[in-house]
Amino acid sequence: MKKKKSKLRGWIEDLIFVVVAVLLIRAYVIQAYRIPTGSMERTLLVGDHLFACKFLYGIRIPFTDKRILEFREPRRGDIIVFRFPYERKDFVKRCIAVEGDIVEIKDKQAYVNNRLLYEPYTHHGDPGNYARLEIPEFEYQRAWVRGEFRNAGAMIRDNFGPVRVPNGCMFMIGDNRDFSFDSRFWGPLEKKWIRGKVLVLYFSWNKEPPLYKIWKKVRWKRIGNIVH
Repeated sequence: MKKKKSKLRGWIEDLIFVVVAVLLIRAYVIQAYRIPTGSMERTLLVGDHLFACKFLYGIRIPFTDKRILEFREPRRGDIIVFRFPYERKDFVKRCIAVEGDIVEIKDKQAYVNNRLLYEPYTHHGDPGNYARLEIPEFEYQRAWVRGEFRNAGAMIRDNFGPVRVPNGCMFMIGDNRDFSFDSRFWGPLEKKWIRGKVLVLYFSWNKEPPLYKIWKKVRWKRIGNIVH
């Protein structure tokens, strides 16, 4: 009887260790995410499953906004998972500007610090090109920082700014520029909302083929791809 108890106790201890290890890895090292929308097409597709590194930008102290052991700051071009400030959901977007940068979009082309960005990964699916919302520059900056363009739609999408990214913030935008709800609309992203940097695709599921063609539902060529 004593031996059975010892085996049961050992099994429970092993299970607890595994659960704690998984929770720690998920909280501080790496976490899985799924792409639910097309805002990052064609870089990331609906149904892509990816791993994000959670410690690269620092380990967040539980129940605070502070981070420790920061390996590096977010950089232009990083694809980042973050908590959307206005709802309890995670977004995935590309960082194109960091604090102090001046961002402007002219005829759908992004400029940072008055330099046109080279962005071969972007996609424009709408031929329409809408004019800039004409308000004084000071009011434009203030309204943008406050997230007051959330319902501005096309008046912000194609011709935007210029705005300066505030301290401790980033400018996040989708690669599918005409169909992305991003920093153009809801403002700068504070670093405290960062979840992690996207690293690799570990699975990709295409819901369009019928179930009886299940071998076609998996996007085999995308599995294992490093995300840039």
